[in-house]
Amino acid sequence: MKVLHICMCGPVSDGWNYQENMLTKYHVKLGNDVTMLAPQWAWGNNGKIVECKKTEYINNDGVRMIRLPIQGNKDINYRYKKYTGFYESIKKAVPDIIFVHNVQFRDILKVVKYAKKNSVIVYVDNHADFSNSARSFMAKVFYKTVWSYFAKRIEPYTKKFYGVLPSRVQFIKEVYRISPEKVELLEMGADDDIVVEASGSESIKLIREKYDITENDFLIVTGGKIDEFKRQTLLLMESILNIKNAKIKLIVFGSVADSLKEELFTLCDNKKVQYVGWINSEESYKYFAAADLVVFPGRHSVFWEQVAGQGIPMICKYWEGTNHVDLGGNVEFLSNDSVEEITNKIIEIVCDEKKYKKMKVAAEDKGKEVFLYKGIAKRAIEM
Repeated sequence: MKVLHICMCGPVSDGWNYQENMLTKYHVKLGNDVTMLAPQWAWGNNGKIVECKKTEYINNDGVRMIRLPIQGNKDINYRYKKYTGFYESIKKAVPDIIFVHNVQFRDILKVVKYAKKNSVIVYVDNHADFSNSARSFMAKVFYKTVWSYFAKRIEPYTKKFYGVLPSRVQFIKEVYRISPEKVELLEMGADDDIVVEASGSESIKLIREKYDITENDFLIVTGGKIDEFKRQTLLLMESILNIKNAKIKLIVFGSVADSLKEELFTLCDNKKVQYVGWINSEESYKYFAAADLVVFPGRHSVFWEQVAGQGIPMICKYWEGTNHVDLGGNVEFLSNDSVEEITNKIIEIVCDEKKYKKMKVAAEDKGKEVFLYKGIAKRAIEM
């Protein structure tokens, strides 16, 4: 099958662990001829947006990348941007299946035009919900009129609309007003290949030895961006320092906002709580695999689904529409932002061996079944 992925709403970076990277990678592995249309913009290693000089090439996953320049206003964040050569690139790909990542771009009308004239199966996904989009009154109006218009235009030609979180399934129904029978959850997840590599005993041993974590220590890991929206990581660090059990240790990784650096460094003691800085997405698998428990005390990130796919027990902050990571006991949820609640929850899990074993069995048995990308990629195009 010829599968065309269209991801035009923002920068697209080769080799990252984002959903568009993983779906295209595993659609290739499943034997498909895969092309991706993307902007000529990507995220650089310094976190800044950079222009890609190559316009057409095969990436390391075997995906044919076609990167298109923006017409007129060259700002990748400009809402109304259009791309040069968009329709011609669709025709060149001659797709059997088109998978559209988000509807918030004007050229989606050219996908409609192509679908009208050709026999093609269309799938559309959605990464927007009320936590990251349509938060102000005017933004809600914009989503319910402009972007909803685009969603409704492509709806007649679309077999399935996917939300990547339960809250994003609801967003499609409520904001875009898509027929509920066309809407489903398509989870994000973990890269099967890296999960296998990271879970090897030698890899785990190297990580734990590097930070002086013994086999008898109970290692907790957390990771991701640490800023004013996710400052709950500091509460977790304080919690571990307050727990008298010297065997309970914490490793923290991720970028830190300048406003929080001083406070974060005062909570590091190089024994119980260690901050290891920023690491790349592939390294994150190794750190999580070395953990006995992973804790995410703040807002949702794609790491939640990654860790679920790695089969590691978790504690997560409860957010409406994100409880899909609970597969029957692999996750415990926090209800508020307090050192006391985090402390009590960790002590409860560490001290109750029966409870922890139950979490571990649920994580290992069910997490890999639901949250690994090979299976997700199959479900995405109903193979």
